[in-house]
Formats: sequence, structure tokens, C-alpha cells
Amino acid sequence: MSSASSVNDALADYAAGRITTQQLVGVVATAYYGDGGRGRGDGLRPVIEVIERAHPGVIELVGSAEQPGFAVRLADRPFPKKFDAELREVVAGVLNVGVTCPPPPVPRPSLFTRIVRALRRVFSA
Repeated sequence: MSSASSVNDALADYAAGRITTQQLVGVVATAYYGDGGRGRGDGLRPVIEVIERAHPGVIELVGSAEQPGFAVRLADRPFPKKFDAELREVVAGVLNVGVTCPPPPVPRPSLFTRIVRALRRVFSA
């Protein structure tokens, strides 16, 4: 099972009430900060923002003897209950992004590309 699917499963399980907040925080933090700080949790940024705002220091970064970098370990403090509603709302939003997300905007051409196009129009006329 890939880490992306386990994170998606954890988000869905949390939204359905099958796992606790502390379990979700562990999965999301490991995916976001994992692999020596090179985690691939770009879509998890809204969830991480709520976690960090509600409970700064919920994770600990510890040195890793096996490889360069660090490992993620959950702190021994519980997640504050008063932020559960906000976390559930953000998780629901992250889960619904794939359904209602508009297509990404077309990137604007670079300055060099626009100059080349203008020169082509001048010389083709």
C-alpha cells in the first residue's frame, strides 16, 4: 500500500469517525514531514496548518541514525478537543478537492516566449 493511499484512507476514516484525532495527526505528520523531510504531502498543507495552529509541537523531529536527516515522532501530548470541529471541516475540504476542483489555470507564457511571438508576428506580416 502506498503512503498516498494510506493517508487518503486515514482522512476518509477520520471524516467517518473510525479513527481518533491523534491517529490522524500521526499519519498526516508522517506523510507530510516523512522521508527525512522530503515527504510528498503537498495536498496536506491545509490539514498541517490546522494541526500546527491548534497544537504547536505535536510532532518531534528526532535525529535518524540510519540515514541523514530526521525522523518524525508524535509528542506525548493529546490534540486539543476544541479544534476537532475545525480539523474535521478541513479534512472534509481536502477530501472533496478531487471532486469539485476546477481545472488548473493555463500558465502565462514567459517573457522570452512573448518576445519571440511578437518578433514572429512582425516578420511574418
